[in-house]
Amino acid sequence: MAYDKFEILKSTAYPLPIENVDTDQIIPARFLKATERKGFGDNLFRDWRYNADGTPKEDFVLNDAKYSGKILVGGKNFGSGSSREHAAWAVYDFGFRCVVSSFFADIFKNNCLNIGVLPVQVSESFLQNIFEEIYKNPNTEIEIDLPEQKITLLATGQSETFEINSYKKENMSHGFDDIDYLQNMKSEIQEFAKTRPF
Repeated sequence: MAYDKFEILKSTAYPLPIENVDTDQIIPARFLKATERKGFGDNLFRDWRYNADGTPKEDFVLNDAKYSGKILVGGKNFGSGSSREHAAWAVYDFGFRCVVSSFFADIFKNNCLNIGVLPVQVSESFLQNIFEEIYKNPNTEIEIDLPEQKITLLATGQSETFEINSYKKENMSHGFDDIDYLQNMKSEIQEFAKTRPF
């Protein structure tokens, strides 16, 4: 299994209401040397999280002890810029299992879906409601229901549905990446191969 199965996630969230967050801000290029998915979480938003001497910037949300959870709520156009999949790896490795925004860059969105991070796109008005509730109470919980494709702000009961490709939805519900999906169909593929001429 490539990653944990995703069904229903209920969690508090980190608010990052910055628009046009690009992949170089998510994981700076100087940290792209590794080829495995491990360790990238330490450098997620590195230049926003830390000073030049390595000390944490107290005013950055990931360093603020009042926020926690497995959901990152970002501003519009999250994940723009280069196609580096390391950006999605960093988000996952930090511990996030869902990113909520009113718009995602397509490549970042697909990279997330490939490794078990669910990108949930909501309306601009609902996104603002989420930010307001989190700022009002950092312990506010959000429920992400993948089977029903529904996101709910539990403090108010407000909810919206979201779109997801059916293939990616099935994979996430089983914790499969593309290789796992094919491996799971191995016997069917072998049987089909027997019917093909050499």
